[in-house]
Amino acid sequence: MSLAASTGSNVSLARRAWHIRRHALRMARVQGQGYIGQALGIADVLAVAYFHALTYRPSDPEWEERDRFCLSIGHYAIALYAALVEAGVLPEEEVETYGMDDSRMPMSGMAAYTPGMEITGGSLGHGLGVALGMALGLTRKGSDAFVYNLMSDGELGEGSTWEAAMAAAHHGAGNLVAIVDFNDQQADGPSTKVSSAEPVADKWAAFGWHVERVDGNDLDALVAAFDRARALAEPRPRCIVADTRMCRGVPFLEAREVSHFVRVAPDEWDRALAVLDAERPA
Repeated sequence: MSLAASTGSNVSLARRAWHIRRHALRMARVQGQGYIGQALGIADVLAVAYFHALTYRPSDPEWEERDRFCLSIGHYAIALYAALVEAGVLPEEEVETYGMDDSRMPMSGMAAYTPGMEITGGSLGHGLGVALGMALGLTRKGSDAFVYNLMSDGELGEGSTWEAAMAAAHHGAGNLVAIVDFNDQQADGPSTKVSSAEPVADKWAAFGWHVERVDGNDLDALVAAFDRARALAEPRPRCIVADTRMCRGVPFLEAREVSHFVRVAPDEWDRALAVLDAERPA
C-alpha cells in the first residue's frame, strides 16, 4: 500500500512526501514525543504545496515575488520544518537540533527564528486574518503572488477565523487559499465531538468562498484541487478542505486512539522508521 494514493503521474511528489515524513520522524525522535501524528498526516499536502504549487527560491526565503505559506497552526511546525528541509530552505543536519535551546526549529513555529516561516503561529485563529492582510497587501503592490494559509479543523471553532473568512470574501481576495487540515483530532478529542464545524464545505461556500473537499492523502486529488484554486478566474478566496489521517504511513501509530500529541516508546522510533522505509516509493 502506497503512502499516498496516486495513479502514477505524481511519483516524484510521493517521494517528496515520503522524505517529509522521514525528516519529521527524525525530529520527533530527538524529543521522544511530539506532534508527529499531524506531521505524518499533512505530508502529502505539504509535498503538493512546496513541489507543485508554490513559487519560491530556496536560497532566498525573503524573495519579494514568492508565494507565502502561512502556518496558522504553530504546533505543526515539525511538519513545515520537514518540508523546508526537503525544499532546501533549511539544511538537513539541523533536524537533529529540533526543540533544543538556540535551535532554529523550536517546537512551535516562530517567524523570527526560522527561514521560510512566514508567521508566528500558536494562538489558534489568527493565521487566516494575517494571511488575508498579506494577500491584500500584495494586491495593492500589483503582485501576482498567492498566499496559502494552513489551518486545522479545530481552529474552525475560533470566531476570528470566520471574521477573516467574511472579510476575505468581501474584499475579493482571489490570491488567498485556505487549506483546512481536517483530521478530526484536537487536544480534547475528535473535533466533530468537541465543536463540530460540519458541514464544513457548505459553511465556507456560504461565506462566499470557492471550496473543494478532497482526500488529503491522495496526491492526484490534491494536485487537481491546488490547480483549480490557482486557476479560478473569479475574484474570491479559495478553500481546500483536506481530509487527512493522523500518523499516515506508520500503521501501528495510526491505530492509536489518542494521537493529537503522540508519545512513542524509545524502542518504537526505529520501528516507525523501518515501517516507513519499507514503503519508500520507487
